[in-house]
Amino acid sequence: MPQQSQPSRAPQTSPVRRPAAALVLLVSTLLGLVAGLVVVPVAPAAAASTYLCTGYQGCRQAGYSNAGYEAAGSKMYWRMYAGHNCTNYVAYRMVKSGMPDDRPWSGGGNAENWGRAMASITDATPMVGAVAWWKANTGGAGSVGHVAYVEQVVSASEIVVSEDSWRGDFHWRRITKSGGSWPSGFIHFNDRVVVNDAPPAVVGTPTVGRPVTADAGAWQPTATYTYQWLAGGKPVAGATSSTFTPTPALKGTQLAVRVTAQRKGYAAASATSPVAPAVAPGALEPGPAPAISGTAEVDQTLTVSQPTFTPAPEKQAVQWLADGRPIAGATGWSLELGQEQIGAAVSARVTARSAGYTKAVVEAAPTPKVIAGTIEVTDQFRVRGVPRVGRTLTAVDGRFSPADAEVTRTWLRDGTPVGTGPTYVLTPEDAGHRMSLRVDLAAPHYRSATSTVRTDGSVATTSSLAVRATGRAGRAVVVVDVSAPGLSGPGGPVKVKVGGRTVTATVVGGRARVVVAKVRAGRHQVTVVYAGTSLVRSSRATTTVVVR
Repeated sequence: MPQQSQPSRAPQTSPVRRPAAALVLLVSTLLGLVAGLVVVPVAPAAAASTYLCTGYQGCRQAGYSNAGYEAAGSKMYWRMYAGHNCTNYVAYRMVKSGMPDDRPWSGGGNAENWGRAMASITDATPMVGAVAWWKANTGGAGSVGHVAYVEQVVSASEIVVSEDSWRGDFHWRRITKSGGSWPSGFIHFNDRVVVNDAPPAVVGTPTVGRPVTADAGAWQPTATYTYQWLAGGKPVAGATSSTFTPTPALKGTQLAVRVTAQRKGYAAASATSPVAPAVAPGALEPGPAPAISGTAEVDQTLTVSQPTFTPAPEKQAVQWLADGRPIAGATGWSLELGQEQIGAAVSARVTARSAGYTKAVVEAAPTPKVIAGTIEVTDQFRVRGVPRVGRTLTAVDGRFSPADAEVTRTWLRDGTPVGTGPTYVLTPEDAGHRMSLRVDLAAPHYRSATSTVRTDGSVATTSSLAVRATGRAGRAVVVVDVSAPGLSGPGGPVKVKVGGRTVTATVVGGRARVVVAKVRAGRHQVTVVYAGTSLVRSSRATTTVVVR
């Protein structure tokens, strides 16, 4: 880092030689010490630059402070040479007044460069706490200029400064404007500050995607302003304009704005606005409504245009509606009209979404009701075949228009589909159930037609008998088991004939036990006849028995 290569010496002065002036100095100093204040005596007006004290000890005895530099001067401030040096002393006073120990400009540290580097805050107005600055070879300063600390402003043309100098000593000095030692200017690092009378404010409701404006507040004196927007108390990168548009990432955070006021010759000051309400979700502003194109006719395809929003959404989704109710699975930008939409007005609803924004929903105007042709059946379909287990049912086609309509035949058991095709073989599972044929007719741009043909009665099944006969004295005991495919435990009447004797009984749960009495001894044929039911065909069986 560049150092001050040519430390400055204090400008030449005219010392006070008359005893009367010395007496004034001594009396004034003593009075100031009694009051706890430093009162700078007024020397004869003819002197342009007059030392009031010299050296740390001499000034201390005369009641003039070095602000602690006597003990701290061995350290470098603002990268100036330590010790007796005007720039290091003034840098020390600036740091002690609250400024950071970091040179506030880039470039050389020679006193001559101070006012040039800090021209924006340098003017001709003396103020307590300002830095008196001399250009090179002016006002008694040498080739590297000189700086001092303004301790008192007696008037616009008279000041008192404290200073140090390279290879010199510490002084307090009174300077008048008429004598030729007046500074080239005064640098106002932090002695003059722009004051905030009313805090800044965030104008507008913070909303994602909508700008808010910073009200700079009231300042004295008037100044120019710079801005830094804060979100959640932290600066937002790049947000340094008087307006700010919250991004989606800031939804829910609270905004504030920090205003820095700057005016030439004044130290800058900053003030922060009160925290605004949390950033609300933005609104996606829709453009023209979407429109549906295509013919509202079954098997035709409708298409909905993609709407526009501001800002452009991250994603859009479409849902087709029939008479205002969602069509299941219809979420593409096109829709092929099916049988379910016949007679309904079709519309499309588009939902737009973006992070940080509330969703936006727009809907296309509905179409006219969906139309379709009518299939006419001029000769009804029929079913041929006996409804009995093992038999085949056959569909007999009718006549219809248009003749090229597609025919789908579905066989139903008690209304539940069990097979398709022109024929159906009845199985045991069909026994006791009612069979029917559903015929579906379909043709492009026509409303589908459906008709159902029922068979005559429920499906019947066959029966088979298992007979066991046991002979007893004068009687035969016959056990009859009846089975029927597809039915469990059939019932019904049964007749048992043994040796000319006939007995009628009832089968319950598929079994009957019959006792035939008064049968003469000997071997006899046993004949069993099962009468069946409406669902079970009759059957017959024989065996023999020996009666004792």
